[in-house]
Amino acid sequence: MTVDRRKFIKLAGVTAAGLATGAPARLLARETSAQGERSAPLLAKRWAMVIDLKKCLRAQGCVDCVNACHRTHNVPDFDNPKDEVKWVWKEPFEHAFHGEEHEYQREDVKHSLALLMCNHCDSPPCVKVCPTQATWKRESDGIVMMDWHRCIGCRYCVAACPYGSRSFNWRDPRPHISEVNEEFPTRTRGVVEKCTFCEERLARGEMPACVEACPERALTFGDLEDPESDVRAILTNAYSIRRKPELGTVPEVYYLV
Repeated sequence: MTVDRRKFIKLAGVTAAGLATGAPARLLARETSAQGERSAPLLAKRWAMVIDLKKCLRAQGCVDCVNACHRTHNVPDFDNPKDEVKWVWKEPFEHAFHGEEHEYQREDVKHSLALLMCNHCDSPPCVKVCPTQATWKRESDGIVMMDWHRCIGCRYCVAACPYGSRSFNWRDPRPHISEVNEEFPTRTRGVVEKCTFCEERLARGEMPACVEACPERALTFGDLEDPESDVRAILTNAYSIRRKPELGTVPEVYYLV
């Protein structure tokens, strides 16, 4: 594809304006969208996820969401619990929600598998301890991001995260990716990684891979600050819980039980 002088200057101007406002990617995405080369990005003031555990319970054993996420983001499969790298995964309800279990809890709920991921907290402890700012919270939409080039592998963020949502690459992950997705970067040995709410897909106007892959439509993603959004409607009309809210991290992944 060729770009004439006028279009080049126009794109350069858009990029410069974005740098001045701190949002080059958003402005550039809008510009290229206007040219019909990509969809407009999905924007929100505060992204959040709602997971319906009752719907997940109907499809016990289903890991379509996990597989979709890991394929999309080149997550390696070491086939070894010690070296495991995970962005989204499932654990028994009783392990994931210690504070919610009680003697008379339904057995199917107690032993069901809950889908877990980074909670993209409003007050993320991982961000506070990172010495290189390799992880940070986006002011625009609340997503807790990662820069793998800045990560020095100190693992302070791994220790600080109370949800076990971060994985460390003890080995080179690239030989353990069955089919590399060329649209997403691979990582190296010695860095930490985690779920990023598919920020790269949002920039292309697409929903997170796990949301699209779920056959039960158990995952709802949207703008928590928008009174008209699906996540607000669900949370207003149904009882939900969060993982370890008592820690003051303000997690933004909600579960319907």
